Amino acid sequence: MLRITTRTNADGLTVVILEGRLAGPWAEELAGCWATLLTTHDGGSVAVDLDAVTFIDAAGRSVLRTMHEDGAVLRACGLMTRAIVEEIKQHE
Repeated sequence: MLRITTRTNADGLTVVILEGRLAGPWAEELAGCWATLLTTHDGGSVAVDLDAVTFIDAAGRSVLRTMHEDGAVLRACGLMTRAIVEEIKQHE
C-alpha cells in the first residue's frame, strides 16, 4: 500500500509525501499522479518526501528517476531511501 499526499507550503513549494511501499501497481499510481501534477505545476516547484517509504522496487525507482529528471527534488532521511536517491542523482 502507498499513501500519496500533496501539500503546498506558504512559499509555494508543493510537497508530495509518500508513505508505504513504492512498488508494482503503487508505482504506476504515483506515475499517474505525477503526470496530473505536471499539468498544473512546474516540476522544479515540487519536492518528494520519501521519509515514510518502506520499500522501493525497480518500477518505483523508475518513477522517482522520471520525477527527478522533470525537476522534482527528492528528499530522504532513511538509509535505503537516501541510497536510492543518491543512485538516481548519479545518473544525471
